[in-house]
Amino acid sequence: MKAEPESRLEKGHDIKFSIDDLAARTEPEPWDGIRAYPARNNLRAMKKGDLAFFYHSSCKVPAIVGIMEIVQEHTPDLSAHNPKAPYYDPKSSPDDPKWSVVHVEFRQKLKTPITLQEIKAWFNEKGHPLENMQMLKLARLSVSKISEGEWGFLVGEMEKNGDVVSVV
Repeated sequence: MKAEPESRLEKGHDIKFSIDDLAARTEPEPWDGIRAYPARNNLRAMKKGDLAFFYHSSCKVPAIVGIMEIVQEHTPDLSAHNPKAPYYDPKSSPDDPKWSVVHVEFRQKLKTPITLQEIKAWFNEKGHPLENMQMLKLARLSVSKISEGEWGFLVGEMEKNGDVVSVV
């Protein structure tokens, strides 16, 4: 799941959110603002207990920087109904909500992030476990599927980099 660690204004609101922001939360964080149907559908497919990579995007070095856990399955994204919210959608209503959130909790920050440059290099290798990675096939997708093979490969790389992935 992608987040932006550097300040950026959306409808006058700073939407910056980093792995450190998630780590500082004392309660589950709603992952809101998803406004693309493929990303929303991926979000809705998440189950309580699933793990997800936390990915920093729109920054100097885009990378997987941590791991979080889905602690509550999808519910309506109430920010879509708030005209003052950065991701307000006038076509969504409380009676017919188009958008969803899941609630997540921090599990781990990586000592050595897995960069987009590394992921792209693996993606371009024929027969590589990441060759069909949805995140790269649909590059602007903010929530993408990760297969078991992709997850296993990336966790293996994290461990090679000295991270002890304790939430697998």
